[in-house]
Amino acid sequence: MNIHEYQSKQIMREYGIHVPEGYPAFTVEDALENAKRLDTPVVVVKAQIHAGGRGEAGGVKLARSLDEVRKYAKELLGKVLVTRQTGPQGKTVNRLLIEAGCHIKKEYYLSFVVDRQAECVVMMGSESGGMSIEDVAAENPEKIIKEYIDPVIGLADFQAQRMAYALHFEKPTIRKAATFMKYLYNVFVDKDCSLAEVNPLVVTEEGDVMALDAKLNFDDSTLSRHPEIVALRDITEEDQKEREAAAEGLNYVNLGGDVACMVNGAGLAMATVDIIKENGGEPANFLDVGGDSTPEKIVAAFRIMLEDDQVDGILINIFGGINKCDVIATGIVEAAALLSGGKEEFPIPVVVRLEGRNVERGREILAKADIKNLYPASSMDEGAKLAIRLAKETREKK
Repeated sequence: MNIHEYQSKQIMREYGIHVPEGYPAFTVEDALENAKRLDTPVVVVKAQIHAGGRGEAGGVKLARSLDEVRKYAKELLGKVLVTRQTGPQGKTVNRLLIEAGCHIKKEYYLSFVVDRQAECVVMMGSESGGMSIEDVAAENPEKIIKEYIDPVIGLADFQAQRMAYALHFEKPTIRKAATFMKYLYNVFVDKDCSLAEVNPLVVTEEGDVMALDAKLNFDDSTLSRHPEIVALRDITEEDQKEREAAAEGLNYVNLGGDVACMVNGAGLAMATVDIIKENGGEPANFLDVGGDSTPEKIVAAFRIMLEDDQVDGILINIFGGINKCDVIATGIVEAAALLSGGKEEFPIPVVVRLEGRNVERGREILAKADIKNLYPASSMDEGAKLAIRLAKETREKK
């Protein structure tokens, strides 16, 4: 789960982290009132969307008067902001952060993430603050410094100070920077974050160490013990299909392509996405129907995949274990009937590869149903290639 920058800063402030004074705004009038409340020479008007790269996309404005605050608020509210993280469709700006400007002396990067290979939390820092960390990693990987944190001990004082020295903080700010790191680590652990990122972390001309930007992401599986985090959810920022899938007990992630896939098991789902990509296709989604797939869940999965005009073909890749191939096949037949008003056909090509438990019975059910636009496949590779080809043909007919 993601939250907005201003919400992340509210949480950080509670932990003693220094952030600029600022307030959210939902209307132009809110923006003006907040600017008056700040009463600073420079006011920063920042678009609030769940995506990075807002500054490069024109989503961060410096206002030196109330007229400029009004102008920028009108310009940003309702605007579709396209950044490197939103994709070409962009995201609509419904909220702003009106924040006091500051005198920046130096910018840094700091984050905490879980390193699954090392099986611990890692603190990452860089002197190249304000830039995309992916660009830094690609162009100057030596500029990314890492500290691996013992889960029993936590972030040790010496590690925080070593990071501060490695990033070449000036001596008067070493202690402040190390304290900042300790506080941010506390946020990461206490709130069950999957990411706590400050980019840029700045040192001001006055010698303050401050989070100029902030991003907190949370592990969805821990939200039941964090109602205060759930209360911050902005569903308008979330993909509609992903919300609907979650309500049906399905694991769905929209990937933006045109070849949809429905799979049982996260590992097989990832492999299916990979094989579609490997064969030159563009996967539309990651969809794991889980190990307790009922015909009703299969029907719900089809409805979600076919909800809009995004998808031109579907690959169903099932290995029967806990799931039974005949149950999956029954769900496919029911979906075809429901989606076509009883005609037993799919609006776009559906390729089905079944293996495992009750596979012969499953194949028999599909063969007897004689569903139009349903194509069997004997292997993953064959299924992926066929789904890609049929999706291309569908797209060309549009």
